Amino acid sequence: MILKFYELNKKKINNSFFLLYGKNKGLIEETINNVLKPQLPKNIYNYEEVEILKDPENFIDSIISRSFFEDEKLVIISRASDKICKIIEEIIDKKINNISIILKCNLLEKKSKLRNFFEKNKNTLCIPFYEDDAQTLGLIAQNFFRERKISISRENINLIVERSSGDRINLNNELNKIEFFSKNKKNINLDQILKLTNLTENYSISELVDNSLIKNKKKIITILNENNFTHEDGILILRIFLFKLKRLLKIKSEIKTLKNIDNAISSFRPPIFWKDKNIVKQQIEFWSYEQIKNLIIKTNDIEYQAKKNPLISLFIITNFIMEQVSNSNNVT
Repeated sequence: MILKFYELNKKKINNSFFLLYGKNKGLIEETINNVLKPQLPKNIYNYEEVEILKDPENFIDSIISRSFFEDEKLVIISRASDKICKIIEEIIDKKINNISIILKCNLLEKKSKLRNFFEKNKNTLCIPFYEDDAQTLGLIAQNFFRERKISISRENINLIVERSSGDRINLNNELNKIEFFSKNKKNINLDQILKLTNLTENYSISELVDNSLIKNKKKIITILNENNFTHEDGILILRIFLFKLKRLLKIKSEIKTLKNIDNAISSFRPPIFWKDKNIVKQQIEFWSYEQIKNLIIKTNDIEYQAKKNPLISLFIITNFIMEQVSNSNNVT
C-alpha cells in the first residue's frame, strides 16, 4: 500500500513492514526516528542488506528464534534493493509474530520488484521520499533560527540553503554548526556564515571577491582557473560582492566622522576579523565613496542579467569581475 510520508502523522500504525525509499535520506531518518520508532517495538536490530544476503537462512532463523525468547522487535535494513525481495516475502508468509521491519532504500524505479511488492500488498506500507525544494529547506532553517531566537536575514538563510545542496542532512549539519558558534550571540552575519559553512571550491568565493576589490588580477585568474563554478556559485559571488561593497560604504562614512581608517575599521559592527583588516584597508584605499555606490548599482544589474540568462551567467559574471580589475580608479 502506498502512503505519503506526512500521512504517517495522521495515521495510527497497524502495519509491521515498511519500505522507505528515495533520495531524501534526511527526511527518511527523521521519519524513522520521530514517527515510526515511537510507535514500533523498542528492541532494535540494525542490518545492512549485504550482511543478510551472505546467509539468508541464518537471518530468517535468527528472527524466528528471537521471536520466542524476546519481546517485540524492530529490524531496520539499510541500503536494501530488489535482491532482498524474496527474503522479505518469505518472512511475511511465515507470519512471524512480534516482528516489524523497515527497509531503507535509495531511489527505486517503477519496475522494481521490491517497490511493486510493497505497493500492492495490503499488509505493507510503501513510502516515497522526494528531494526537498529550496522553499521547504528555507522554512526548516527559518523555524530553526526563530526557535533559538537567533537574528538572521532572509538573504543569509537563502545562502545557507544553497550551501546545503538540496539535502536536509547537510542543512541540519550547517545549522548545528551555526547554533554552536552563535552561543551567547543575538545575531549572525554573512561573513561569519561564509567562514562556518562548507566550501566546495579550492579557493573561497570570498577570496575571489576580496582580490577583485583590490584589483589583484593574477590571483583572480588563478582562482577562476582552479575552480569549476556553477550558476549558483555565480549568484553567490555577486551577493558577496554586494555584502562587501555595502560594508565598505559604511566604513567610508565612518572615516569622515573618525578621520582615521584604522579606527573606522576597528569600530565597525559586526567586527571584522583581524586577519581580514589589512585587505579591507586596501579596498578602502582603492575605492571612493561614489565609486562604491556606482559599483553596488552595477552589481545589482549584473545579478539581474545573470538570473535572466542562466546559460551564460558565468560568462556575464566573469566579464564583470575582469572589468573591475581592468578599470583604473582615482580615489577621492
